[in-house]
Amino acid sequence: MKRKMSTLLAVLMVTALVFCGCGKKEAAPAAEPAPAEQEAEDQEPAEPAQPEESTPEKTEDAAILVVSFGTSYNDSRDVTIGAVEDAIAKAFPEYEVRRAFTAQIIIDKLADRDNLEIDNVTQALDRAVADGIKTLIVQPTHLMNGLEYADLVKELEEYKSDFDKVVLGEPLLTSDEDFVAVMDAITNATKEYDQGDETAIVFMGHGTEAESNQIYSTMQEKLKGAGFENYYIGTVEAAPTLEDVMALLKEKGTYKKVVLEPLMVVCGDHANNDMAGDEEDSWKTILTQEGYEVECVLKGLGEMPEIQQVYVDHIQAAIDSLN
Repeated sequence: MKRKMSTLLAVLMVTALVFCGCGKKEAAPAAEPAPAEQEAEDQEPAEPAQPEESTPEKTEDAAILVVSFGTSYNDSRDVTIGAVEDAIAKAFPEYEVRRAFTAQIIIDKLADRDNLEIDNVTQALDRAVADGIKTLIVQPTHLMNGLEYADLVKELEEYKSDFDKVVLGEPLLTSDEDFVAVMDAITNATKEYDQGDETAIVFMGHGTEAESNQIYSTMQEKLKGAGFENYYIGTVEAAPTLEDVMALLKEKGTYKKVVLEPLMVVCGDHANNDMAGDEEDSWKTILTQEGYEVECVLKGLGEMPEIQQVYVDHIQAAIDSLN
């Protein structure tokens, strides 16, 4: 009996040792990180992303009114007047940019033909007052301080008390710097034609009865003074006339070709018909009959970024004058 008890006790002791873990294996060592993970650990932490520059919020009671003569040529309007307005909006994102035309006949034509409503100056000013605009910058796209500019000055005077601040920007050709900027723009745009004494580059301006018509002779002087001997300026409704320009071409005596381009913000009726039309009294027809090869470049000044920048600079000067 004792022998059976001792045998049973031995069996119980062995079983207890097994369950107590005497034969327990060691835990496997942690796996080394994969190469990609190791490289990620060795790299410096990425720099935090920089916040994007925020666009200034629009001031609800401030606006820029861009005033143009206007044109019924839709394609030209978009790439000239529209381009000038876009450049202004980009330069002054805190201002709402609005449009007005001075030519009522064009406004009416666009309304009837295209169902396109554009304010005249009076309507645009009334709208600005009704909308609660307190600061108004008016920027004309006119070339000069002529009759239309004078009318704009007079009309703004009548609305002076309706705004806290109202200011009128200068037209395109005002200062000596303006003349140089415009001269550089038109000569850069046509330099491919100025390759010798056989080609003349003639710009057609509108012309005006006002004293400011002298800008055309001033531009001619600037061109000659800068060495652009093959460039000529004429006007369709004032002086210098096409006849004046033709006299200079004949005096030079070497020209076989004439390149025509408008000295106007848009390529409208004057550029397409009076300059480049097929009628017997167009500049192209008359010069062709004189024996010249004629090429017409239908590109308004408003298409040129350098011209757009002049208007932007004039607006900045106008804003600075308010402070």
